[in-house]
Amino acid sequence: MAETRADERSAAEGAAFAARVRRHPAFVVLEEKRRRFAWFVAIAMFVIYYDFILLVAFDKGLLATDIGGSLTLAFPIGLGVIVAAIVLTGIYVLRANGTFDELTRRIREDVR
Repeated sequence: MAETRADERSAAEGAAFAARVRRHPAFVVLEEKRRRFAWFVAIAMFVIYYDFILLVAFDKGLLATDIGGSLTLAFPIGLGVIVAAIVLTGIYVLRANGTFDELTRRIREDVR
């Protein structure tokens, strides 16, 4: 019974803390920066991927261009799409672990 009350109190304190965080002006800035950056990365990957798909659909001849031995242009372009996804993910993670985490830490300190 005592554990239930403690859990309820803990949940209420957590909800109050979350409400204070959402009202903090820096949180609004953080959310906007994070949202804008996430959309930028998503759109960049979308463009890269669908450009490749459009090449596959409409310019098979270009992708079939021989660039040495049995290697065609499709292989390095496809590899480029994969590398771009990895690089964009890495950029997002670096930004999230740097800028976004620092802003989050400051907000937590201010709200407590």
